[in-house]
Amino acid sequence: MEPIRDLYQQVLLEHYKHPHNYGHLEHPTHQADGDNPLCGDHIHLELQVENDTIVDVKFSGMGCAISKASASIMTQAIKGKPVEEAKQLADLFYQIVKGETDVPEAPSSDLEELFIFSGVRDFPTRVKCATLAWHTLEDALKQS
Repeated sequence: MEPIRDLYQQVLLEHYKHPHNYGHLEHPTHQADGDNPLCGDHIHLELQVENDTIVDVKFSGMGCAISKASASIMTQAIKGKPVEEAKQLADLFYQIVKGETDVPEAPSSDLEELFIFSGVRDFPTRVKCATLAWHTLEDALKQS
């Protein structure tokens, strides 16, 4: 296996075993549930949005390694970001997992973990696992 693929697998497993931002917020301003009935993944996402910025985010639920790692990485990517930037990151993520964008040789450090999911494009049934948290984010942000 290529060293880069080994690294990617290690990062995915680390986020699966020790997810970042796992739990509940005391006073979420936005929340949504997402389900993938094909494999049983379920996520509950809570956001605290102030002045159009995601100041805090937590998720809970259960799912496969790809689903849980994606949720963990997503929460890191969007925390502290303006809502519009979080939506742009979601669009970029969809392009990555669907193979609609090339993986740069050296992605910026804040986007590097998103590109770990570029390999999902080779497994179409796993795309829904990877995108579940991101679709749930979009649903949560539709709340006013």
